[in-house]
Amino acid sequence: MSIGKVWLVGAGPGDAGLMTVKGRAVLADADVVVYDALVGDAILAMIPDRARAIDAGKRSGDHTLHQWETNELLLREALAGNRVVRLKGGDPFLFGRGGEELELLRQHGVPFEVVPGVTSPVAVPAYNGIPVTHRDLTSSLHIVTGHRRAGASYDIDFRALVATGGTLVFLMGLAALEDIVKGLLEAGMAPDMPAAVLSHGTTAAQRRVTATVGTLPERVRAARLSAPAIIVVGRVCALSEDFAWYERLPLAGFKAVVTRPRELCSALSEKLRALGAEVVELPAIATEPIPDNARLYEALEHLERYRWLVLTSPSGVRIFFDEMRARGADVRRLAGLKVGALGEGTRAALAERGILADVMPGVYDGDALGAALAAAAAPGDRFLLPRARIGNREILERLSTFEVDDIPLYETVYCAPKAVDARRMFEEGVSCALFTSSSAVRAFAAANPELDYALVRAGCIGEKTAATARGLGMQVRVAEKATLESLVALAMRMHAEQNGTQGGKEA
Repeated sequence: MSIGKVWLVGAGPGDAGLMTVKGRAVLADADVVVYDALVGDAILAMIPDRARAIDAGKRSGDHTLHQWETNELLLREALAGNRVVRLKGGDPFLFGRGGEELELLRQHGVPFEVVPGVTSPVAVPAYNGIPVTHRDLTSSLHIVTGHRRAGASYDIDFRALVATGGTLVFLMGLAALEDIVKGLLEAGMAPDMPAAVLSHGTTAAQRRVTATVGTLPERVRAARLSAPAIIVVGRVCALSEDFAWYERLPLAGFKAVVTRPRELCSALSEKLRALGAEVVELPAIATEPIPDNARLYEALEHLERYRWLVLTSPSGVRIFFDEMRARGADVRRLAGLKVGALGEGTRAALAERGILADVMPGVYDGDALGAALAAAAAPGDRFLLPRARIGNREILERLSTFEVDDIPLYETVYCAPKAVDARRMFEEGVSCALFTSSSAVRAFAAANPELDYALVRAGCIGEKTAATARGLGMQVRVAEKATLESLVALAMRMHAEQNGTQGGKEA
């Protein structure tokens, strides 16, 4: 067996958009992912379904694995021939103990790479309107660990730090804030020097306290900020109110769970992230083409039999055209067919392939589609209806006077999250979960059986989806139209109604 390889990958400070392109690519190809506690939920949700996910923990004072155990785990998995991703919050070489993990690998001849990550000492201040350098205020940045062993004194030359006149960023120092402030003041720092504590930066839970060095501990106690947090000291902190931008985005402070199939998540997620939301993609369902689909293959060989092709989902469009291509056919084989579509997403997926739907009802359900098709069809028309194996009966009832080949095209498979603790997320206060189908609601419930569904604020794309969510006891809101744009508009309204969120704003 050949030796595998280890990649140390920096996941960034939390915002999924701040993970590097190379980091995403390496993660997508992993066999094993060993992750830390500070990796954001949105990043953990990117771990591929086929990979084994191992929690290495490491929050202050609470280690799932000790460092030596993590080192040996990486070695063992690599020697077994696996592609191993060591996924770390921030950057793996900035107080991430990445060097220690590489030492053992190097001793045993295991190949490795390092993928740097966007680091919190720069990114988190930036998300709070604090430039760590500014030509008129400071020309240096100093990053210091605020963590120390229990009972030990700081091995920090506070006098040297103060003498630089630069911006100081302390990581992992929230619990020792008073000692850090004391060290700075005793080293000669002016008590009125601007300072800030930035908590949960780049996420929906982002909060900050700005004060002076002399008043910072008191202000932080009153605000009850929690880790992870960084301490920033320097004149640049006074710019935060003028330069703050993240909190002014329409959905800042809003954390949404998107449950669409993985291949369909990105369109909705990108719309939400562009408005400032933190998005965690938890695709509770996946679509898998039915193998050796003899009925479909026979239909594709004789498309001239049909007057209508009816597709009911974007996944159905994708799989149908993939199967056509695999059988050596392209869109020219559809000449002469009229096309029916269910929903804006299906119509858009068809349009991407150069086909405009002839029929799409204003109400996006099977009954409405069946009625619209029956009204548009001529006597004797024959329909090809490739769709999910378990499809609703209403469309068939509406087309009962026509010949319909209802052919299973794909299976809907439930998938459970690997590394994301959905129960914890909702208990801590996820703003909403967005559902685009009843099957997505059922799959989400099946994947998270221990979740109290009464905690789930569900944004639903239509009444049937909403009925399924209500049946589970979720708090339900329904989009005005069955479109992604309307679902985003619903998220905006839900955010406006959510008065308790302080994400990103000054405490």
